[in-house]
Amino acid sequence: MARTSGTLQTTLRAPVSLTGIGVHSGLPVSVTLHPADPNTGITFLRTELAHGGEVEIAADWRSVAATELCTVIGDPSKATVATIEHLMAALRGLMIDNVIVEIDGAETPVMDGSSAAFIDAIDQVGIVTQSARRRYIKVLKPIRVEAGSGWAELRPYDGTRFEVTIEFPIDLIGKQTFAADMTPAVFRKDLSRARTFGFVKDLEKLIPLGLCRGSSLENSVAIRDDRVLNPEGLRYVDEFVRHKALDAVGDIALSGAPILGLFRSYRGGHRLNFQTLQALFADETAWTLVDGAVARRESSSNAELGSSMAAPAFGPNRAA
Repeated sequence: MARTSGTLQTTLRAPVSLTGIGVHSGLPVSVTLHPADPNTGITFLRTELAHGGEVEIAADWRSVAATELCTVIGDPSKATVATIEHLMAALRGLMIDNVIVEIDGAETPVMDGSSAAFIDAIDQVGIVTQSARRRYIKVLKPIRVEAGSGWAELRPYDGTRFEVTIEFPIDLIGKQTFAADMTPAVFRKDLSRARTFGFVKDLEKLIPLGLCRGSSLENSVAIRDDRVLNPEGLRYVDEFVRHKALDAVGDIALSGAPILGLFRSYRGGHRLNFQTLQALFADETAWTLVDGAVARRESSSNAELGSSMAAPAFGPNRAA
């Protein structure tokens, strides 16, 4: 069974920068990931604004402004940052708690369409442990949202697990499922390199609308007539569902703290991921904050007893 992966918060050892283009805008953008103090969380700092100032945007579900083709956070009347999910997935996947994301444009660079470049950048500087205890959001009861034939839910679970299923009416994809207890090692090996994908027929409709202007075979898996156009082919035989799972990790990271629970979805996406967080936090009886030290200690005790079915006994619940 999955267990909590650490009791203390983490941040980066030093700043690290990346440059690229926005997949929708096609415009160049630079990002610098800065170390941050304990209990800062993940915060985006928009710079190079028209009025010359800076705007801080918390990477939090309450900051979500749009979920159509990507996840967008911020206040549209002030500043927003789009396509944050791949970076957020890298930070949550590696269990990094506190980072200031300085960004000089309105869209996080797409890089190669996965989280790989962000993982590489983080590895360049390393991760350090901080003195503050990590807290987790423990799911206490099932929460489910539905939209058409799609649905998503969070359920109680001893650890952090993702089970994502997609289904497309073409033989190339069909029905695919990714299921795993999420740890940094699993994220690195099984999800981090899965690229975003799209259908050429859809792209031809979106570009005249000012969308997907930066999309190319360098940062997306392109599908036409039930075949992949990228000369190198797929990185995983089921890369499509793995990328959807990567997106889910990034979107659910907007919970503000690691979740102890099972996330499941069928034909989901950014909107359903976000709505699941909305539904969870709308019900105060569905979740609680727990101290990572208590969770880790009790989980270890259960393991020592040799009971694979034992649930960890958490300390006193604390309100947000």
